[in-house]
Amino acid sequence: MNLNGVELRRVRMPLVAPFRTSFGTQTARDLILVRVVTADAEGWGECVAMADPLYSSEYLDGCADVLRRFLVPALARCDRLDAPAVAPALAAFRGHPMAKAALETAVLDAELRSRGVPLARELGATRDRVPCGVSVGIMDSLEALLEAVNAYVEAGYVRVKLKIEPGWDVEPVRAVRERFGDDLLLQVDANTAYTLRDAQRLAQLDPFGLLLIEQPLEEEDLLGHAHLAKLIKTPICLDESITSARSAAQAISLGACHIVNIKPGRVGGYLEARRIHDVCTAHGVPVWCGGMLESGLGRAANLALAALPGFTLPGDTSASDRYYQADITEPFVLTDGHLSVPTGPGIGIEPNPDALNAVTVSTEWLPL
Repeated sequence: MNLNGVELRRVRMPLVAPFRTSFGTQTARDLILVRVVTADAEGWGECVAMADPLYSSEYLDGCADVLRRFLVPALARCDRLDAPAVAPALAAFRGHPMAKAALETAVLDAELRSRGVPLARELGATRDRVPCGVSVGIMDSLEALLEAVNAYVEAGYVRVKLKIEPGWDVEPVRAVRERFGDDLLLQVDANTAYTLRDAQRLAQLDPFGLLLIEQPLEEEDLLGHAHLAKLIKTPICLDESITSARSAAQAISLGACHIVNIKPGRVGGYLEARRIHDVCTAHGVPVWCGGMLESGLGRAANLALAALPGFTLPGDTSASDRYYQADITEPFVLTDGHLSVPTGPGIGIEPNPDALNAVTVSTEWLPL
């Protein structure tokens, strides 16, 4: 393909309710949408970095800068451009996986649209719908938490994930278990909020039969996670620590995790995400697809990934109305606890122009 140009579109989407984690509270989701234009098709990618460098070192203004100054110009110098060529073309620029993922996804989307091939088929999906879990933020009270969880259970979500932090961990889990029973698939996510000194506290979660505890320690601390795995019974899942297929293989070999959360933006794109899936599957390690409060564009691509055979646990691919009163695409609606995998070419969905314009903050056209 030959690129004619790339558009960077900054959008701000209000959330239906504040979403609190151990690293902060969001009331709106700021995103950069990347649109590539070729002679044959257009493609969309979503940069899932946060406005501030809290979840990771990346942040949206930095992503826009590196896309504008380095990544897009590097693609313009490619003699032959397709999705597998993007990562090698950008490899000289260290880091910035979320910015790179957005650009690679847009190129992949355009390429597949020009060929009439759905992303799910290209990645190797084996299902036409995926089971959906929901992520529940830290609440002001146990009563508010139980009310929120009850609403999600009644909506049909097949798994509930509770965000935790020191001081909001054992009691919320106990309250949810006592209210909804042992049949509820329940897991927790610490977003690196603990240290190995908290092992005794984390072990108090063991009696509640959790599916997993996600990323309890700092992302660099693989040895700490391996040690913690010997001190608690709840399976450890890694999120922020997994940045590539190589890091996944290292974590597995060290015994640092039993389960892996794959977020395409965190690992540099859907092609690397598929490689991580393949590594984990080869080692018998289950995976699931994490979420970054994506719009319908990112959600569509995540559903294609989550339909691969190794994704044996429900992910965070929630329905559109979990986060947004109005999505920028046709909304994804939960049916019997599942979402359908898009079947159209590329990511299989396009933004609604009116809805997109309503949340657009700025646009920038980069001609090539």
